[in-house]
Amino acid sequence: MAEADPARAPAAADATPLTSPEAEKPARKPWLRWGLMLIVPLALAGAAWFYWQSLQGKVSTDNAYIKQDMVSVSAEVGGPITEVLVKDGAEVQAGQLLFRIDPEPFRLQIAEANAAIAGAQVNVIALKNDADLSGTDIAAARSDVGFAEARFERVRALREKGFSTKADFEAAEQAVVQARERIRQAEDRQREARARLASGPAVPGVNPQVAAAEARRANAQLSLRRTEVRSPAAGRIAQADRLQLGQQVVPNLPVLTLVRSGSTYVEANFKETDLADMAVGQRAEVRFDAYPDLVLKGRVASIGAGTGAEFSVLPAQNATGNWVKVTQRVPVRIALEGQSPRRLIAGLSTEVTVFTGDDKPKR
Repeated sequence: MAEADPARAPAAADATPLTSPEAEKPARKPWLRWGLMLIVPLALAGAAWFYWQSLQGKVSTDNAYIKQDMVSVSAEVGGPITEVLVKDGAEVQAGQLLFRIDPEPFRLQIAEANAAIAGAQVNVIALKNDADLSGTDIAAARSDVGFAEARFERVRALREKGFSTKADFEAAEQAVVQARERIRQAEDRQREARARLASGPAVPGVNPQVAAAEARRANAQLSLRRTEVRSPAAGRIAQADRLQLGQQVVPNLPVLTLVRSGSTYVEANFKETDLADMAVGQRAEVRFDAYPDLVLKGRVASIGAGTGAEFSVLPAQNATGNWVKVTQRVPVRIALEGQSPRRLIAGLSTEVTVFTGDDKPKR
């Protein structure tokens, strides 16, 4: 019993002492944990500070759109369309012929006016050759007056000697009165004939009937020229769906729309809280939803005189008990600088950034 088993002795000698898993882990460094707890919040705070700094000195809005001046083109005379020379989307120059209205009715009006002018001219010639104007009737009446007065003197002399009757005396006296009346009537007719040939201060030297006929002809000629409807400016044709052959044109009713060239600008609706440091002349950048890689430079051209609500068809009425304050939007016009490499279409959505940190010009 006292002697150990010789087979187990080496195994007991080779045995190693057992250790726990916790003893095998390296000792933790408490400063690393505290460092991570401080670095992460500081990094977040620093990123937030840099982001806030990047927003200083500028304001942005995506409530902005491309605007272009548009002209509603209409005809000043009515009639069916006989010729169409443009289509929707076509580029036109100022004065270019767009379409033509049937000119035949206005040519007939010109012919009618020419006939009226000829008639008035013939009437003037007839008045100039009228006996009332020449004075021949006046001369004849005066001759009759002289004869009647001479006869009256003879009858009166015979009456005084008792060789004439009272009836002959009165007849001779009445003949003198009638002859003098014929002179007065002839002079009145002469003045009337001169009045018909006279011209007023409005059209000196031209007979009124001739002037009226010439005015009708000029009006017909103007209407004839207006049958050719031309472009008032250079631009692009839009909304030309009513521009069809045979379409009856109503005067002053728009037939198509012309988007004028060189009139592109951006209308950005900024919040009223963004206007504190904004002024005319400040730099701006414009980005387009349609062209993500396109960035155009611009300047603040004007700041609206009223909010969008003030110019709406039905302005807001806030004098009620359930009023809720809403941040208003003010339209700001951005003038683009330089030529865009892409075609800008009216109504495109944009994002505008105005650098209010620039030296602000005087308002």
